[in-house]
Amino acid sequence: MNDSTERATRESHTDVASREGAQPAKPLIRTAPAVDVFEDSHGITLYADLPGVPREKLDVRVQDGSLNIEAEAVIPTPPGLRPQHDEVRHPHFWRAFTLSPDFDVSRIDAQLRDGVLKLTIPRREGAKPRRIEVRVGQTYAQG
Repeated sequence: MNDSTERATRESHTDVASREGAQPAKPLIRTAPAVDVFEDSHGITLYADLPGVPREKLDVRVQDGSLNIEAEAVIPTPPGLRPQHDEVRHPHFWRAFTLSPDFDVSRIDAQLRDGVLKLTIPRREGAKPRRIEVRVGQTYAQG
């Protein structure tokens, strides 16, 4: 698994500035979430910290061996109040990984709980390590 993360800027797909005289769209700054990856003989388990991200603002995709996580946190403001100082304003998260063909992407399990995304990515049966029995016995035949 190869991690290709970066802090990225791109045009927001929600801000449209195609009309004449309209201001250009603001760039969308995306932050790479902290991720822990554990690997064993069965596959990989990945934990991504996504605080404030609801299920409907989370997009997990696999395409051409690339795993992409994109999310937007929702920070509610109580009615009638205006933030005096805010350091987090609807942050956008993005992280991408390159997956080895040893993993079965059709069986990925994804769970979001308490701001943590857990992805379980199993190995393909043919890619799982197997134990080879070593026999003790006869001397080698010389030819």
